[in-house]
Amino acid sequence: MPYNTITEIIEKQIRDIVGNDNLIIDHEGLEKYAHDETEDLHFFPQVAVKPETPEQISKLLKLCNEHSIAVTPRGAGTGLSGAALPIKGGLLISMERFNRIIQIDERNLQATAEPGVITENFMNAAKERNLLYPVDPSSKGSCYIGGNIAHGSGGPRVVKYGTIREYILNLEVVLPSGDIIWTGANTVKYASGYNLTQLMIGSEGTLGIITKIVVKLISRPTQNILMLASFSTNEEACAAVSAIFRAGVTPSALEFMERKGVEWVIHYDHIHFDLKDGVKAFLLIEADGNSLDTLLAEAEIINQVLEDNGCTEVLLADTSAQKDELWRMRRTMAVSIKSNSVYKEEDTVVPRAELPALINGIKEIGTVYGFKSICYGHAGDGNLHVNILKGNMSDEDWNTKLKDGITEIFKLTVKLGGTISGEHGIGLVQKEYMHLKYSEVHFNLMRGIKKAFDPKGILNPGKMIPDTPLSP
Repeated sequence: MPYNTITEIIEKQIRDIVGNDNLIIDHEGLEKYAHDETEDLHFFPQVAVKPETPEQISKLLKLCNEHSIAVTPRGAGTGLSGAALPIKGGLLISMERFNRIIQIDERNLQATAEPGVITENFMNAAKERNLLYPVDPSSKGSCYIGGNIAHGSGGPRVVKYGTIREYILNLEVVLPSGDIIWTGANTVKYASGYNLTQLMIGSEGTLGIITKIVVKLISRPTQNILMLASFSTNEEACAAVSAIFRAGVTPSALEFMERKGVEWVIHYDHIHFDLKDGVKAFLLIEADGNSLDTLLAEAEIINQVLEDNGCTEVLLADTSAQKDELWRMRRTMAVSIKSNSVYKEEDTVVPRAELPALINGIKEIGTVYGFKSICYGHAGDGNLHVNILKGNMSDEDWNTKLKDGITEIFKLTVKLGGTISGEHGIGLVQKEYMHLKYSEVHFNLMRGIKKAFDPKGILNPGKMIPDTPLSP
């Protein structure tokens, strides 16, 4: 649908709502809001604002709804799917002023926070009360908890503790009409009509703008162990993942890393690590709990499973410093890869027992289409991040053949029982692949939900849902 531009009169009304200090209209100031971490894409909004209250957002959405102006909500801008890109221009609403932890309720193991709180700051605030918020994406030091909700984020500890969906109890949301609602209740159980809270999670800012969040917390475990297992092939490492669970152990994290990624991390981040010849892949395995004896017994079981699946060496981290160093190696892998090559990152997820077939297929597809890849990710829940490297590919092949290769990767993922995004979301760049997983029946249901919330389609338009019906 066509969207209107912001006239001088409307700009003045926006200024009256948020104040001069919270309005950006100059090109240099708008540059910050024209991109996120999705490749090198840039789309400038006409105006960006930094509201401070739900009431201000309500007035902004009422104004834009009345005049059919596109609105793009934005968190920290760390996303990888282009969901925060203002592709229709219009108004961008940055949530950076919504940065308060309002309350930590230790009696009910809950916290109330605003969406602009940095995830790691929230985790640390819970830690000070001896509580745990286990949703910790790799960008936790910069991403906002509101953006995590919008994309259904996970992180390494999903494997034991579950995704962000398990921890969001209630949300205050401003709808495109300007109405302000709470989506549910501050209760662990909810069986009172449609669960609007869950509907908002993963909706990528297309249904409403979150302004307050009620989060479930849990008791913090007192002990943990960390193991690094080496393998001579990717497939052996991936096969060991499901075998660990079948042996009756549920780690708190189980991460996969290819050798090339580790090499680049060592070079980029100056990590001291003895990378031995013949090692092609690693599993980083963490177990946590309140009994060290129990964890050591689990470690023995894991070690036997690893040995049975071709593991060549297991390193048990002895100190907190060594644990931190191993985790730093995993968490800086994305930025290390980005520093070495033009690349595209895809976010695949399959049932964990299908990981060997997935990674083998990815490498075969790369051979056919002429690209190399580095894979790493949350193997414990079947979530593999595929970093496709431009390397020696010509610009023509990168801009034409690569898309066909990515399509084949997603077809394989779906064939193996998975889907095209585990935690990065769909946004702008993955939208064209949605038909590989979903039918027009699915899309019509999604469009109907969108229309119920946002009849004029002003909120984050052009994201997630294919715009037009699929060809017969």
